Amino acid sequence: MGTDSRCRERDPDLAVVPGGGARHRGVHHARLARFAQGAGDSFLELLAVLAPVECVCCGSEDSALCGTCARHLRLLCSRPFRAEGQAPALLTVDGTVLLPVVAGGHYRDELAQALLSFKHLGQGRLASVLAPALGTAIRSAVGDGEGICLVPVPSSNAAFRRRGFSPVHLLLGRLRRLDALPGMHLADALKTAPGPGNGQKGLGRGERARRVRGSMTVRLLRKGSLEGRACVIVDDVLTTGATLAEAARAVSAAGGVVCGAVVLAATRPPAGRDLPTGGPAALPESTQTKNK
Repeated sequence: MGTDSRCRERDPDLAVVPGGGARHRGVHHARLARFAQGAGDSFLELLAVLAPVECVCCGSEDSALCGTCARHLRLLCSRPFRAEGQAPALLTVDGTVLLPVVAGGHYRDELAQALLSFKHLGQGRLASVLAPALGTAIRSAVGDGEGICLVPVPSSNAAFRRRGFSPVHLLLGRLRRLDALPGMHLADALKTAPGPGNGQKGLGRGERARRVRGSMTVRLLRKGSLEGRACVIVDDVLTTGATLAEAARAVSAAGGVVCGAVVLAATRPPAGRDLPTGGPAALPESTQTKNK
């Protein structure tokens, strides 16, 4: 017996498979399915030629976020954490927490770049990666709570006119369409007043707090809809916490019971301050209890 025959006996993977031609993974046997797959591949190739895109993080071609960078972003958001310790506006002088906050990840690397591109560069397709990360943070914060009102923080009037959309509303809307937040209710109840609430980029803690104070109200047609309801404020980025504090004030004034807040990303403590972190990635008081 030759060497090749002995090898085939020892290793079944080297044996000849009887029957027809080679079998390939991922090939559909149904003609319609094969046609749909081919048409989809052709469309993606044509789109890459007519409207070429690059990964917003590493610059590789043909994808707004390449597979490697998308994996890194998911890793950054795989362990939500309590983040109010990084937001001075959410703490008293003695360190007492005014509003607990759960963040999906730290505002850095792929998460920061993807969020910036989504908000300011018109990369709407990044919602397919950012929305699940926000959903993970929400579920980590509220657990199995049902009947919870998720109240998105609205964009300022100037930002909405500039972008044409509200990032938080878009992400939450995608999660709702995917039925990724069962038992929760999306309450688009807040609106911003024109004027002082607009334009906070580059401002310090005190100036941010003064800008947003009194800048949010509950929509007239929705007054009473939050009465006695457990509410969780949702925003995209946590910096000083002034915006979340103002949103919580407006919801509380409308009768809502604010249990805490959730953000997609949290920045590092401002001005290098080493503020304490909050603890486990869950809001401290059961929203189910507050709903009863």
